Amino acid sequence: MFRQVPVLPVVVPIAAVVLLGLLLHLRRRGLLDLQRASVALALAAYVAGVVANTVFPIYLDKPTSTAPWHAGLALVPLHDYEVADALMNVGVFLPVGVLASLLLARPSWARVLAAAALFSLVIEVTQYVTARTLGGGHVADADDLLWNVVGGVLGWGLLRLAVRAPALARLHDRFAWR
Repeated sequence: MFRQVPVLPVVVPIAAVVLLGLLLHLRRRGLLDLQRASVALALAAYVAGVVANTVFPIYLDKPTSTAPWHAGLALVPLHDYEVADALMNVGVFLPVGVLASLLLARPSWARVLAAAALFSLVIEVTQYVTARTLGGGHVADADDLLWNVVGGVLGWGLLRLAVRAPALARLHDRFAWR
């Protein structure tokens, strides 16, 4: 079997850099407190988990592929895609909607959609690049992009419903970055 790049020595520093950047951002804006720092920690852990599960495995000694450039792409939406994969992608991106609601100055469904689409696009491009250059083990898939965005918007919508309860709205406001 092929040797793999170990996951933890890569994703832990990524999480640390993300957390440090978020905490510095909060401090510069005068918003650093325990509640917002916990959101920063949750976001850093989430990013690390997503990187670990979407970019890895990366193989160290996988033979160079002679496949055409499009071999690592699945660009036809809703073709040969499992319902279980769609549900998993929706579930994995539900936190994006919740976190976007806490992080964005004026969260709306359009802004959450844009944030989820951008985050998912970065993941899919990274998967394609690592598959082509580093022996990554994933395919960049248009369906993943689609269902990730659905998950992000659904997470935002569920949170919007939840904060209709006054107690949850107060809790949300304590953790929001505005």
